[in-house]
Amino acid sequence: MTSPESDPVIQAIGLSKQFDSHNGSLSLFSELGLAIHQGESVAIVGPSGSGKSTLLSLLAGLDNPSTGDVIIAGQSLTRLDDIARARLRSEHLSFIFQSFHLLPELSALENVILPLEIRGQQNAAAQAYHWLDQVGLADRQHHYPTTLSGGEQQRVAIARAFATEPTLLFADEPTGNLDDQTGESIINQLFSLNQQRQTTLVLITHDNSLAKRCDRTLQLHNGQLQPLQHEERPQ
Repeated sequence: MTSPESDPVIQAIGLSKQFDSHNGSLSLFSELGLAIHQGESVAIVGPSGSGKSTLLSLLAGLDNPSTGDVIIAGQSLTRLDDIARARLRSEHLSFIFQSFHLLPELSALENVILPLEIRGQQNAAAQAYHWLDQVGLADRQHHYPTTLSGGEQQRVAIARAFATEPTLLFADEPTGNLDDQTGESIINQLFSLNQQRQTTLVLITHDNSLAKRCDRTLQLHNGQLQPLQHEERPQ
């Protein structure tokens, strides 16, 4: 369980993001703050266009804030160059996206192997097979993404995400391209593995029922994250 005395796994401090537009400067966030601890699952909700995916990019160091800082595993992203940020992501972060982001020219097994090989892991193939087996796809290891269903592709993406044993897992609308029954199965698998591994989960979603599975839900509204209680969560 989360220890309130422990340092956050990820922390946003005074985070702001502005864009230039034809109508002047557009501000998505202003002095936004966030702290998430080891083993927590946190949902970030909000309507389309509120900036949820932009916030994820900032938290993951894929984009730069206009002002403020993000601290991951004790390291300030604003003090790291692009190479150091990429190394930090490789060591600590994994992602699950709505559109799966599997490489079509690689088999299911090879898609899971790839991030392990990038990290220089010696037993990459065995580790990848283990995680495909964990998501019930050992018998599909040599199949390519085009021959897999949407649910199977997302299970490969989950295996790939957990194979690197990340400190922090970002999931951006992970069931957005799946039917309800398949989506529920995928989410059950995601939360089960998350609890087993005590990975910190940040979930971007517009799905109220999905947000309720998390320890906390934060709504992105008017550039700030506001905590929501179960009965207050948006429909």
